[in-house]
Amino acid sequence: MARSTPTIPRDAWRQATVAVLATIVLGPLLLVAYQSLLNGPFFLESSRLDLGAYRYVIGGAQFWRAFGTSLVVATGMAGIAVPLGATLAFLLVRTDLPGSQWIEPLALVPIFLSPIVVAFGYVVAIGPVGFISLAVKSWIGTVPWDLYGLPALVAIAALTHVPHSCLYVATALRSINPELEEAARTAGAPPWRVAIEVSLPLARPAILYAAALTFLLGFELFGLPLVLGDSAGLLVMTTYLFKLTTLLGVPSYQMMAVVAISIVAVTFPLVLAQRHLLGQAARYATIRGRGLAPRRLRLGAWRWGAFAGVVAWFAVTVALPLGGIVLRSVVRNWGIGVDLGAVLTLDHFRALATYPNLVRGVIDTIAIATIGGAASVALYLAIGLAQHRWTGRGAAAIDFLVLLPRAVPGLIGGLAFLWVILFVPFLRPFRNSLGALWLAYTSVWLAYGLRLISTALLQVGAELEESARTTGASAARVTREITVPLARAGIVGSWLLVLMMFVREYSTGVYLMGPGTEVIGSLIVSLWGAGGLDLIAALSVVNVVIVGVGLSLALRLGVRLHA
Repeated sequence: MARSTPTIPRDAWRQATVAVLATIVLGPLLLVAYQSLLNGPFFLESSRLDLGAYRYVIGGAQFWRAFGTSLVVATGMAGIAVPLGATLAFLLVRTDLPGSQWIEPLALVPIFLSPIVVAFGYVVAIGPVGFISLAVKSWIGTVPWDLYGLPALVAIAALTHVPHSCLYVATALRSINPELEEAARTAGAPPWRVAIEVSLPLARPAILYAAALTFLLGFELFGLPLVLGDSAGLLVMTTYLFKLTTLLGVPSYQMMAVVAISIVAVTFPLVLAQRHLLGQAARYATIRGRGLAPRRLRLGAWRWGAFAGVVAWFAVTVALPLGGIVLRSVVRNWGIGVDLGAVLTLDHFRALATYPNLVRGVIDTIAIATIGGAASVALYLAIGLAQHRWTGRGAAAIDFLVLLPRAVPGLIGGLAFLWVILFVPFLRPFRNSLGALWLAYTSVWLAYGLRLISTALLQVGAELEESARTTGASAARVTREITVPLARAGIVGSWLLVLMMFVREYSTGVYLMGPGTEVIGSLIVSLWGAGGLDLIAALSVVNVVIVGVGLSLALRLGVRLHA
């Protein structure tokens, strides 16, 4: 009976996976490319093929100013975040840093915080009239920093992206034989020399990968430059795209498409470079087969200094903005000479209940994170199972298609899906629905989600699956009764991590937001433009609480936040 189960259904499933992925991933991008070649919106019959949009945008000073600023920000982020992240990874993984077992998960918290929320937190904490700024001004008579300048934007963006570098370098360091470091240590090398001459050179592919990732993220920044750079006239590529929405009083579709294509032209080669570097990482692994128990290097006199440095970084990147948000959400007004005790209030949270769209935004955020996140993980699982232990050309096609959305910033992803809905007649009723937003989220986070699922599936030993196949079990039965049950814990963990990423997401919903599709992140972007600081503070706290609940649950269930 077992022999009557053909392999064609599995092959057909894999082929269907490639076809569906190609439609979901390539369709929106091809529409953006097509729109960039028109002289008007694609839905107007009068629109014709024309390169005028390219001449207008690329020939304009604003485009190059925005590109130059993005280049400076991305370079500065990589130059600061990667060395700091590599150092943090070495301290956490290879040394006797005090409290490293609880510092490591906390160090990754900035990854799960919405950038728009963090940016607002810095404004209310150290902006011109921020809580800390006013306190410092009362002491020394001036505020010795400018939050709304390019240096501040680069510094804050870099510090908040340190965990991205730490994550990948820490994973690489775990694959390095600790005896190599121990040999250098016994020869008299201090910890810093061991790190520079032994550990980090062996983690070089991961460090280069982190540099490419950080540079890419620099070009995709939207929330931080929108909040911290707009008032100073700083334009980056994403905020330039956002401003083109109403440049001529109506959406400038063709010019927006040109900017979108320009951003992808920069980010996609970086994604390909990351793929190559990730493939090189295994060559540098010095642990083969059974792992060795790591012997942590003793920092000696540097131990508590290193601990203080990590705590200072965490205070600046997490405690400072979150503290500012919480305090701003519970005060009626703020300024020089204001007594804190006299202005405390919960009115901002009560006010949320009087705005139906804000209440709906909170409910929609929870729904799309929990239910939508589960549906996305189910889709990622289906793709992951189709690709699982597949080495054909189709597997390479899936790998390429999964990587492609990683080169598309959320702002462009949301815009592209909006255009697809407007372009395809039978999808137009889908416009003001959470389903459209869910599909955009699922596509934007495809590479991240599939990486989580693939990692969970690869934890299942190939010999277990092969044993079941040799007894006559079909591929479908092996998947149903062996692979998925044994990967269940990893799948649940993937859902929790995707849940938090969906809660933090904000830029993807900017263009898709409408009645019935409000989420906290895109509402904050909208309220920022309208100056609704009280409501932004309350919504930001709600956003952070939801992320905190998800993070606490993930840690309680033993989900590994690092790779």
